[in-house]
Amino acid sequence: QVQLVESGGGLVQAGASLRLSCAASGRTFSSGVMGWFRQAPGKEREFVAFDKWSARITSYADSVKGRFTISRDNAKNTVYLQMNSLKPEDTAVYYCAASVWNNANRYYGEEGPYDYWGQGTQVTVSS
Repeated sequence: QVQLVESGGGLVQAGASLRLSCAASGRTFSSGVMGWFRQAPGKEREFVAFDKWSARITSYADSVKGRFTISRDNAKNTVYLQMNSLKPEDTAVYYCAASVWNNANRYYGEEGPYDYWGQGTQVTVSS
């Protein structure tokens, strides 16, 4: 059974940093894509970042570019999201997602291509 478990969320002040972790179990995703999405209260879930490890490609939403960094440790089957210079508008539940394969015909900035999802971790940024 595949599981993705996020951790590292919390309550911080604006300008602070947090590092989210997502530990995968049940299979590896070294050939696939791992991503982060978030959902703020009253809003739809939105793309944050993805990592295509085998292709050495990462991608970010414009709203987090330059502040967030996605990285992966395949030995630990874990993906991270380093979040710096946090803003109140970053407040959301953050979800980890994983796709078994990296399909060049699919866009991983959308939810559809992902096979597995975590339960989410809350990030709250106070002003």
